[in-house]
Amino acid sequence: MATFLYRLGRLSFRRRALVAAVWAAVLVALGLGALTLSGQLSNSVTIPGTESQRAVDLLTEKFPQANAGGATARVVIEAPAGTTVTDAKGKAAVETLVGQLKTAPKVAVVVDPFQAQSISPDKRVALAQVSYGAKAYELTDGDRQALLDAAKATREAGFTVEFGGDAVQGVPETGATEGLGVAVAAVVLIITFGSLVAAGIPLLTALIGVGTGMGGIFLASGFLELNSNTPILALMIGLAVGIDYALFIVSRYRHELKLGRDPEEAAGRATGTAGSAVVFAGLTVIIALAGLTVIGIPFLGQMGVAAAVTVAVAVVIALTLLPAILGFAGTRVAGERIRLRRKPVETTHGERWARFVARHRWPVLLVALAGMAVVALPALGMQLGLPNDATAAPESTQHKAYEIASRSFGEGSNGPLLVVVDTGASTNRQAALGQAAADIQKLPDVAAVTPPRVNQTGDTALLTVIPKSGPSSTQTEDLVAAIRTESGALENATGAKLAVTGQTAANIDVSEKLSDAMLPYLALIVGLAFVLLMLVFRSVVVPLKATIGFLGSVAATFGAVVAVFQWGWLTDLLGVKSTGPIMSMLPILLIGVLFGLAMDYQVFLVTRMREEHVHGAEPQEAMVTGFRHGARVVVAAALIMISVFAGFILAESALIQSIGFALAFGVLVDAFVVRMTLVPAVMSLLGRGAWWLPKWLDRILPDVDVEGEKLTKHLDAAPDDDERELVGASR
Repeated sequence: MATFLYRLGRLSFRRRALVAAVWAAVLVALGLGALTLSGQLSNSVTIPGTESQRAVDLLTEKFPQANAGGATARVVIEAPAGTTVTDAKGKAAVETLVGQLKTAPKVAVVVDPFQAQSISPDKRVALAQVSYGAKAYELTDGDRQALLDAAKATREAGFTVEFGGDAVQGVPETGATEGLGVAVAAVVLIITFGSLVAAGIPLLTALIGVGTGMGGIFLASGFLELNSNTPILALMIGLAVGIDYALFIVSRYRHELKLGRDPEEAAGRATGTAGSAVVFAGLTVIIALAGLTVIGIPFLGQMGVAAAVTVAVAVVIALTLLPAILGFAGTRVAGERIRLRRKPVETTHGERWARFVARHRWPVLLVALAGMAVVALPALGMQLGLPNDATAAPESTQHKAYEIASRSFGEGSNGPLLVVVDTGASTNRQAALGQAAADIQKLPDVAAVTPPRVNQTGDTALLTVIPKSGPSSTQTEDLVAAIRTESGALENATGAKLAVTGQTAANIDVSEKLSDAMLPYLALIVGLAFVLLMLVFRSVVVPLKATIGFLGSVAATFGAVVAVFQWGWLTDLLGVKSTGPIMSMLPILLIGVLFGLAMDYQVFLVTRMREEHVHGAEPQEAMVTGFRHGARVVVAAALIMISVFAGFILAESALIQSIGFALAFGVLVDAFVVRMTLVPAVMSLLGRGAWWLPKWLDRILPDVDVEGEKLTKHLDAAPDDDERELVGASR
């Protein structure tokens, strides 16, 4: 592979105008396609096959008037102090608001608070329910604004009106704050390279890669229903790996220039050596992200595939467009006059650190492991859930509506459960409905059960159950399970069947499905990547060590996420506006993304150690020399990733905030504690045992030459003849 990449690098360097033109055409074509053919992104989080989704499908078929699956909004109306919503002025204000809500675009039904008797005991608060004939992601910003504007007259009359529900939630967007990470990355690149030209190239190629990937995603949204977080995850991952992959190849290119090679040869060798590592590092990320498709959760699969494609684009750009741009830049990438004679090798900070770790490997190992264990402790109390109005920003109308409703009606009013009663097989449908309502009313944590709504054919009814506890509480989860348990007894007695749906029940089902999928997914990606790392390092111990180190990084990251986003530590410093249960999708998403990124550093750092070992260096010197060559670039790459991810902590979406923090912290721990501390300590401790591989396995594993060792030997043995042969083969 290294030989093929060497040829590709030289070909791209030589045909740089053509390569640049092709990528420009691709970028423009996808951009135009995204502008003209893109569709609306979805906020929905559903999983086919769950009971809540089956109940929605049943209602869609038999009770379309119920608008199952459509967007909903809860409208909380609070009278001024000293007045009520039931006096003449209050009643008029509520009726005016209900009339305005009915005229809002795409609204199907508005439930009048007086007809539904949703008036608080003190008569000061009324609760109206708005149902849309469209799903939440189908609502435009204008539709949402029209809903909010309907309260203008009522507010002018002195009433407080706040809105909750998924109809109010807009599609999360990236803003200027996320660009801060890119700015910090630029500073790191300038410090690393000491050259504006060299620093600008990774940024340029990363932005082109992200633009290409994002264009493809938005183009696909015109034909597929994509989750609104899909492009944001792709942007986040694409920027980080795009900059890092270019950084590794540009660093190697500068190294080759300083050895006195001409620019075309330097580009070829950089692509053949560092490019090989980029390919395998990219493959680990792609495997981890694409693996999200096999766990049966569509929206996570979409996010994983989109991010994986963006990573693949970043790899291809690093292997083709980057050498072409190096062709335009030439020796200016070096940032100084190229010296043909090598300077004496100086002791670097990386080498000093590696020797320190080797001398004190046991204390360093124990301190690092103990520190990770302490940080991981909060993960033992992790609670999972999906966002609701309680976790919205404190100043948002959703959070205010949640607080008023909780104070006036109880927390359960913010998470009503919809119970579908299928009486098609019942001989006495009315009696079956009565028994269903009575059985549910007897269950613990039930505040109220509304009278049933029956479809036109009379074989399907809908009950609304108000829990006493909030939508994210364990009591509500237990109530959903208890109602579902009642279905068997009801069917035996009356022939009727129960099913629970609604946003709260759907969130519970999704969270359970995600939790169940986490361990199988972890086993899948770890297994596949373990095999890949065995191919790269031709060792059983190194991949095992890399995997164990990754698990430690994940545990520590989970602990930090719980401490910040669940317990509320450092929220003011980080700009986190609300706390609550950890997003259910975060652990499995973090496992996939962080594993791929962690293996990047493993590949780039340890391949050089293996190269020194293969060349006959003693284990200690092989570790130190490999660390000296790789440490500076890995540190720069980690700082860039941390900067890019940390920029997303300032986003408005709680999910994007938590993903940005988790990835930034995870990379911090994995790069500086695991790869830069534990790896040299363990490699020093194991010595030659680190490279142990059974002979039978050595015979069957293909030699992929990720370090480009064979290529380098081949070129150095007879540079003139062999280079002409290789270049000729690429023409």
